[in-house]
Amino acid sequence: MQLRPKILLTTASLSNRWRMNYRKTDTPVIDRRHPLLVVAIYIILLFWTVISVVPLLYMVSTSFKANQYVFEFPPKFIPENPTTANFERAWNSENFGLYFANSLVVAVATTILILVLSSMMAFAFARYKFPGRSVLFYSILGTMMVPGLVLIIPQFVMAKNLGLLNSLHGLVVAYSANSAVNIFFLRGAFEEIPNDLQDAAAIDGAGIWSTFWRIMLPLVKPSLAAMAIFSFMGAWDEFTWALTSIQDEKLRTLPVALRLFQQSHGTQWGLVFAASLIAIVPVIVVFLIFQRYFIQGVSAGAVKG
Repeated sequence: MQLRPKILLTTASLSNRWRMNYRKTDTPVIDRRHPLLVVAIYIILLFWTVISVVPLLYMVSTSFKANQYVFEFPPKFIPENPTTANFERAWNSENFGLYFANSLVVAVATTILILVLSSMMAFAFARYKFPGRSVLFYSILGTMMVPGLVLIIPQFVMAKNLGLLNSLHGLVVAYSANSAVNIFFLRGAFEEIPNDLQDAAAIDGAGIWSTFWRIMLPLVKPSLAAMAIFSFMGAWDEFTWALTSIQDEKLRTLPVALRLFQQSHGTQWGLVFAASLIAIVPVIVVFLIFQRYFIQGVSAGAVKG
């Protein structure tokens, strides 16, 4: 019993030491001995930045314009008389707020479910050996090679038999099943953790669940954050299955609602762009919350250390 505090201290120190080493990343630096190469790289980066940002800036600008000023020439990125009328009208028209709430509930629930299930499966694949482990893992990865549209009819039949059609929880279940990428990246992140941490936890008397929840999971926070961004974006932007499985108008998600909104207000581009900007706000918020972990998390899960 007297050795127990020492073992706890050893486990904590190993964990903290691994965290410090884990956060040290080698950032590639451009070789400044070749100025022409540096100039070429910056020109390419500037070009791609312009073609990526300008359409977004134009959409933001147009959303603050009255409809009669949308097609003015030459176009002005800064409206002379900006107005928020398009945002107010978009939010208050055709149950837009209800569809926004539906998408938010589905995306958040899907993200939580995917992270919980994927992390447990990835932990099992990375840290334990059992019969059929490789076959099962690569079978899951094999699902990534099948286009989603090919599975629409089988998924529809299965969802009908399970009573998952025309419901928000049915969307959550369908979206959560598509987690092969998350399992792949999280497995790589778990494999980078030294075995000494798990051995120290076992000596200290921690079981599988304690080791997973209290030691291993906190060490892969960057990868979890990256997977949270991907999962949220995937559930938030999904259109095809939501259009196929939802018949009740009150259960529509935002991508479906935006498509119908565009069809009914096709010539009022200020109104359409305002609705589109409202739709991307949650994605931006999620990215800003987890962005400091994003690059580190993707890099950690992509390569086995």
